[in-house]
Amino acid sequence: MYEKNGDKYFIVDAHVHLWDARARNLRNIHGKQFIDCFYDYHRNLSPEEQVWDYETYCYYGPERLMRDLFEDGPADHAIFQATILKDFYINGFAQVDKSLELCRSNPDKLTYNHAYDPRDGEEGLEQLRRDAESMHLQGVKLYTAEWHGDSRGYKLDDPWSRRYLEECINLGIKNVHVHKGPTIRPLDRDAFDVADIDKVATDYLDLNFIVEHVGLPRLEDFCWIATQESNVYGGLAVAIPFIHTRPRYFAQIIGELMYWIGEDKILFASDYALWTPQWLVERFVDFQIPEDMSEYAPLTVNQKKKILGLNAAALYPNIKVPDELQIPTDAADPGAEVAAGAKDAVNA
Repeated sequence: MYEKNGDKYFIVDAHVHLWDARARNLRNIHGKQFIDCFYDYHRNLSPEEQVWDYETYCYYGPERLMRDLFEDGPADHAIFQATILKDFYINGFAQVDKSLELCRSNPDKLTYNHAYDPRDGEEGLEQLRRDAESMHLQGVKLYTAEWHGDSRGYKLDDPWSRRYLEECINLGIKNVHVHKGPTIRPLDRDAFDVADIDKVATDYLDLNFIVEHVGLPRLEDFCWIATQESNVYGGLAVAIPFIHTRPRYFAQIIGELMYWIGEDKILFASDYALWTPQWLVERFVDFQIPEDMSEYAPLTVNQKKKILGLNAAALYPNIKVPDELQIPTDAADPGAEVAAGAKDAVNA
């Protein structure tokens, strides 16, 4: 729990990783390009005192993760979002077994979301069924720009992808997190295009689609889609660090999100270890829309409480929020009015 000025915040970091990008795990040059690009994001968007050395960044291990999130950090709960990248890393980028061990040892603090690739066809479907049972999956993380043999990405509305989404419904996997946003070397920008969210969100109302990175740099496309689809959410990973280097740009991002989709559809995420959550939470709690950006309504304490944890907790029933920290949120209500933020802006 994080506390400031007498206000208490239940923090859910909805997007964290435990990765291994050491040289011995690289399958080829593309694994090196990928982690180097991650490190550039980390180095260029973090406060100077928060920048790690490169070797630590490539592998930090489970103990450091627990310390940064829960001991030195403010998180009450965190959700792993697995990124496999088997074409780039010998044993995968995400450390699945160690992440699962942490979750089993700390069920009150950690939730694990696994990944699948619909280009694996029937064999992958069988694996998804086994994983759903053994990992008790409530969510998955999809990476539509991931390379797979000679394929450089897929669309969520591809026939095989639809079969996997339908299987998620059958298996009780409710939350589908999708990286739709900044490109990462060597992956292709257009393979992260947010447009296919529009189709599947309409067709699969039993699923929640959490668009990680709010579609950046296609924020406007994302907002126009999410304001029409009540089962589409915005994850702030990669967007929120701009609170440090480009605070007015972040004000524009959060202002647009509040206008279009409202306070119940936005989820905090650090994308650890891209960034650590402590400074992000501190900056966000202290943040306010600049007075001269009057087209956006000021952020309230209760809105920040929802974004920092209560909305994510509403999507994951295993995350228990103490009664004294609860405030009403429509995050899990499929009939919620998604453009509610516009009213606040008009009335401000």
